[in-house]
Formats: sequence, C-alpha cells, structure tokens
Amino acid sequence: MGLKQIDHGSKEYDQMIQLRNMILRKPLGLRFSEEELDKEKNNILIASFDDDEMLGCCMLTPIDKSTLQLRQMAVPDKLQGKGIGASIMSFAENLARDKGYQRMIMHARDSAIGFYERFGYKLKGSSFTEVNLPHHIMEKML
Repeated sequence: MGLKQIDHGSKEYDQMIQLRNMILRKPLGLRFSEEELDKEKNNILIASFDDDEMLGCCMLTPIDKSTLQLRQMAVPDKLQGKGIGASIMSFAENLARDKGYQRMIMHARDSAIGFYERFGYKLKGSSFTEVNLPHHIMEKML
C-alpha cells in the first residue's frame, strides 16, 4: 500500500471522485455538482493505493494560515479495519505539519467519531446536520 498526494483533474482524482461518490454520496441519494468539484482545486488531495486500485482517500481544505479541514475521508466498508484509514490520517497530519499547519478540524459523521478520537481529535460544540446526517466538529492541534 502506498500513499500520495494527487492532482486535481488527474486520472487518480477521477478515481477519488468515484470512491467518494460510492461511499459518501450515493447511499444518501446525493451527487457531486461540478461547482463542488471545481472548489476542490485548492485542496490537498490524498489517496492510498495498491498498485492502481485506490483503497481510500481524503482531502485537506485550507481554512486559514494555521488550520486545515479534513474532508471526504473514504475507505470502502470491505477494507475498513485494515489500517488504511489510520495510514491516511497519519500521512495527512504529517503533510499538514510539513506545510506549516498547526490545527486540523473536521465535520465528523457521528458514526466516525470513535475512529477520529483514537487519533486524538476532540469534539467541539453540539451535533448538527450535514448531508442529511448528524455530524460533530472535531479538532486536533498538530
């Protein structure tokens, strides 16, 4: 398994869109709009691969000079529990630190809170609804 930063508009980015759509959007009856995808041009795009097969992904969206938002973390159900998500998290945090960021935040689905807590993320504030599901803001100082 290898991890790397990928480019917006690349063949790997197309794979990322398909994976995120399959795991995060399609089950909710949602789709990505061209406008949403266009906004991702300034994001740091991260993916895990086994040869050419994408095993998981996430993106980091700059909020300000010191803060990134982790978004769109996706690993297929059949591959969860195999360390892929943990590897992506470690890679994302190290990359963020290397780029000078000091804080990572996210809007975590309630079903993923336990996963992120294992990496030291803390809940901030009350539950809210996003893409028709309950979420919480989580935060970690890097």
